[in-house]
Amino acid sequence: MFEVQNYFTAIFLCFLAMICWGSWQNTRNLIVKTWRFELFYWDFSVGIVLLSLIAAFTLGSMDPVNRTFIQDISQATPRYILYAMLGGFIWNLGTLLLTAGIATTGMAVAFPVGGGIGWILGIVVNYVGQPEGNPFWLFLGCGIIICAILCSMLSYKKMVVSQQKSLKGIVYSLAAGIFIAFFYRFVMISISPDISPSYTGGQITPYTSVVFFAFGAFISTLIFNPVCMRYPVEGKRLSIKEYFKGSRKTHLLGLAGGMIWCTGQVLSVMSAHAASPAISYGLSNGAPIIAALWGIWIWKEFKKAPKGTTVLLFFMFLFYLVGLGLIIYSRYS
Repeated sequence: MFEVQNYFTAIFLCFLAMICWGSWQNTRNLIVKTWRFELFYWDFSVGIVLLSLIAAFTLGSMDPVNRTFIQDISQATPRYILYAMLGGFIWNLGTLLLTAGIATTGMAVAFPVGGGIGWILGIVVNYVGQPEGNPFWLFLGCGIIICAILCSMLSYKKMVVSQQKSLKGIVYSLAAGIFIAFFYRFVMISISPDISPSYTGGQITPYTSVVFFAFGAFISTLIFNPVCMRYPVEGKRLSIKEYFKGSRKTHLLGLAGGMIWCTGQVLSVMSAHAASPAISYGLSNGAPIIAALWGIWIWKEFKKAPKGTTVLLFFMFLFYLVGLGLIIYSRYS
């Protein structure tokens, strides 16, 4: 398998992961008028599984000096496989809630709130599990990101008052953040630092962990997405028959969304050993910045926002960028 060992290479890959995690929702926005998020989510989940398998049989098997995907499967123990699947199961429930939040509030708000909460709590959880980096700068960065989240919530509050929008999307996003915060730690527990062919300890490589993560996420979709279809956050109930009425374009965009997100997951776990789990997670989850940029400038979600909203959005970006910089700095301070 291909392994990242250089810290600065790992940082670069984390930034690419951040772009992937902040951009996958655009595939749904391209079909939002004709395709509900519950239907989109079926293809999204399949896309994650497909990309995880592609990565496992390519990057995860390309270096004969290290364990290949098949070799890794043969020595893996159920305990560590279940950790990776549990990470996927938890993440998927959070992402379903986040997608519901996006459907009701838009990318520019749901991502900074839900993704931001998941970001902060996730850094804490991963730092407790493997404390690397200067805690002062790391948690100062977290505190500043909390300020960014508050600015995002205040900006949406102005929209609620002026346009009579519902606050339920904020509630979905907050709940999503809590679930998303914990998934990465379970994935990291499953991963072995030893990737040699002779290893028989039962832990798995990053690429194998992504595959079982994807399976866990898909199982979660099978359980929870039918509930979302029966009790939708907006619109009428849906039946599975509606899914088969979708066009080739809608299904391909859903698959693409899942593959984009999973590319970010692969890049993130590839980088975790060289950058540390807390820093890798923290950098990769700068996705709310990317998503907010898409929502504000491309999808015009604040086009009719009241006076004063622009100032709040400016400070939201400023706080996010400063917090992100401090997280990077914490590794070498």
